[in-house]
Parts: sequence; C-alpha cells; structure tokens
Amino acid sequence: MDIILKYFPNLSEVQKQQFAALYDLYTDWNSKINVISRKDITNLYEHHVLHSLGIAKIIQFRPGTEVMDLGTGGGFPGIPLAILFPDTHFHLVDSIGKKVKVATEIAQAIGLKNVTTRHCRAEEEKQQFDFVVSRAVMPLTDLLKIIRKNIRKEQHNALPNGLICLKGGELEKEVMPVKHQALVYDLKDYFDEEYFETKKVVYVTING
Repeated sequence: MDIILKYFPNLSEVQKQQFAALYDLYTDWNSKINVISRKDITNLYEHHVLHSLGIAKIIQFRPGTEVMDLGTGGGFPGIPLAILFPDTHFHLVDSIGKKVKVATEIAQAIGLKNVTTRHCRAEEEKQQFDFVVSRAVMPLTDLLKIIRKNIRKEQHNALPNGLICLKGGELEKEVMPVKHQALVYDLKDYFDEEYFETKKVVYVTING
C-alpha cells in the first residue's frame, strides 16, 4: 500500500481505505477464481494497482467523464482508477463471466458507486464513452476496430476522446499504423520501480 501513497500522496481517507482493502479481497477471490497469477498476488500493489494508475499520470479525468474498461479481467485498470476518480463513471466489460463476477464483488465490497460491470464480448457493447481503457488485451489495430463505435464525439477532457492502453515491451510496429494519432508514454518516467522499465501507456485519439 505504501507504494500507492508514494506516488499518490493526496488520497482521502476513504480512498486509502479502499486501496488498503484490495489486498485481502483479491487474495481471497484469487484462491477461488484465478484472476491474477498465484505467484504474482504478493506484487498486487506494484504490478496491478500502481500499473493501472499509470493512466492517471497521462490524464486527469474530469468529473462526469465516462470510461469503458475493456477486457477488465478481475478489474484492472478499472477498479484502481475508479477509486482514484470517484466522479468518473467506469464500465467494466469482460467476455469471461467469472472474472466479471470478481470485479463486481470487489467494487461492491469497497463501496464503489461509480462502477458498472457487464459480461459480454467487446463487439456486443454498444454504449458510448469518452475513453476506452485496457491492459494488453489485443493488438492496437484490432482493438481500435472494435471500440471506434464506442467513442462519443462530444469532448470535455484535456485530451481528446480515444483509447488509452497499458502495454509492455517493443511497440514500434504495433503503433506504426496509427502513429499520427498516437502518443506513447514511458511509465519509467513516472515510477522508479524496475517493473516499469518496459511498461508504457499508449494513447490514441479517435475523432468520432
């Protein structure tokens, strides 16, 4: 939990309690439904929670913003972002029902009022949002094809509406087809830990 406070020192008491509750909740759920690699659960805050919050180093969502987390798994990056941005609505979508159940139960357990969940394939979700976020779900161009329909035209954030992905490794080829609409941020510029050496946030603007 200290690693979250190191980079986000201005959390409210409620936010601190919500972040602190995640470890026991995920450990418990993970013993029943595998949403995080068993070996990795001890690194929950660094590898999953802080990694998700890397998006908050790129954009501060304004109150009233609506975001879809596609392929949320057990709730990443949606749940950590929903704690950090209580006035932004997060809609968590995954095609695997038991993972959606974990995300739903955890959001309820910590009292998140700004989270909805849905068990469906990305193609089936027709609602529109300001942003779609995801964590290494599929190649960028495939993802863009699917979510273009979900991005609304009206803007009210500092960055134009679009896709924000957490990715790792060498991305040059993957970003090439959309390089004129894309910005790539290195998380090592924001977080000191070795884990973030190769981790990136890719933002692609989608013009309605």
